Amino acid sequence: MGASAAQAAESLPLAAPSSNQTGVDLISRGKYLAIASDCAACHTDPATKNVFAGGYAIHSPMGIIYSSNITPSKEFGIGNYTEEQFSQAVRDGFRADGSHLYPAMPYPSYAGLTDADIHALYAYFMQSVAPVDIKPQQTALSFPFNMRFSMIGWNLLFLHNKPFTPVESQDATWNRGKYLVDNVEHCSECHTPRNALMALQGGKALYSGAMLGSWHAPNLTSDPVSGLGGWSDQDLAQYLQTGHVNGKAQAAGPMAEAVTNSLQYLHQDDINAIITYLRTLPPVRDPTQTKAASDFGTGTNTDTATRGIHPISKFLAADASGQTLFDAACSSCHQPDGKGTADGFYPSLVHNTTLGGDSPDNLVSAILFGVQRTVNGKSVLMPAFGPYSDVQTLTDKQIATLSNYLFKQYGNPQLSVTEEQVKTIRQGGATPLIAKIAKPAAIAGGVVVLLLIVLLLAWSQRRRR
Repeated sequence: MGASAAQAAESLPLAAPSSNQTGVDLISRGKYLAIASDCAACHTDPATKNVFAGGYAIHSPMGIIYSSNITPSKEFGIGNYTEEQFSQAVRDGFRADGSHLYPAMPYPSYAGLTDADIHALYAYFMQSVAPVDIKPQQTALSFPFNMRFSMIGWNLLFLHNKPFTPVESQDATWNRGKYLVDNVEHCSECHTPRNALMALQGGKALYSGAMLGSWHAPNLTSDPVSGLGGWSDQDLAQYLQTGHVNGKAQAAGPMAEAVTNSLQYLHQDDINAIITYLRTLPPVRDPTQTKAASDFGTGTNTDTATRGIHPISKFLAADASGQTLFDAACSSCHQPDGKGTADGFYPSLVHNTTLGGDSPDNLVSAILFGVQRTVNGKSVLMPAFGPYSDVQTLTDKQIATLSNYLFKQYGNPQLSVTEEQVKTIRQGGATPLIAKIAKPAAIAGGVVVLLLIVLLLAWSQRRRR
């Protein structure tokens, strides 16, 4: 969202409006809520940069879902929506024309938004956002996922449509943090595992970490090894606001988008409230982890006489070693000893959660897709060596070789990745069960329908005779 987010982000609390609140106050509050809810990230096509005009491609296990136009365009957007219809779209998951939204739009989390905040959001979108008369690309999933009415059953099972109510035994800061984390920022949509029907698991699984396409969203619980228990409040605040903490982590993928478009603009009181609530999430420990992800690694100088002498392409032979690939592609930024630059601009690979966690996916994804985030007007960029790279493309085998070298040299030596795993991550991650069985089920259904048609035709001809 960039500059538009910076202009819109105003330090306003997410409190109920006062009885004497002016229209300007209401719209300003709506702006802040739209940023906190990260609306522009999914409703802005990066190619056109038309904020809120839709067309952003969301790569789901069921296929590509394109976001809708949520500007007040009367022809292509929500310009004809009443406030009640707006609320139904945001909190209940169906549009004014009665068609159902897919939960790629996080309405199961937005269901908790209060009436007052829905009112402020509606005022902002209708009175302050400029209409964009563009029809975004339409979603066209394959059978059976193209049957939107099937969401009726899914919603009955998994949509708990109740606006947030404060927990009386907790103070105002904790309650605000819970509202922000659970509903406005919809953190569970990425950080909570999903069941066989792609709904969020509750109970002990809540915020315990989950796969999100090619990326792994880490454990947010208070566990000191698998979660955030070993992070200081200052660490957490810095990470949420900048996406970077020396000696711990750097935001990439969807988290980098959240920092760029939303989290960096939150009021300090809201950042503190989020941290207060996260501290109380019951700890969930991964039994395979005995050491915090950021505790792995020691710097080892692997500088060679060839580093920086020849173009990178000279070293990209199919059988290149991990050290050769590191020399050619990584060491000029991350330094020969892997410790990055002194100012932290190029991060250390040592004590880095990307290399020390319980999954190799984030390191592979960072190499494949790069890292992009913008904070306080300054961009952080790691080039992509995968499908979006113009020149420096690495093969699946080379990325597996490089990743395994990095794990052994600077991170968790127990981690490893195969060429086949890299291929899966490059293609968007493992296919969930529901998507695996859908195609055979659709084929079987088509065969059954065809047989019925043949039988009906035969029966009809027999009757004529």
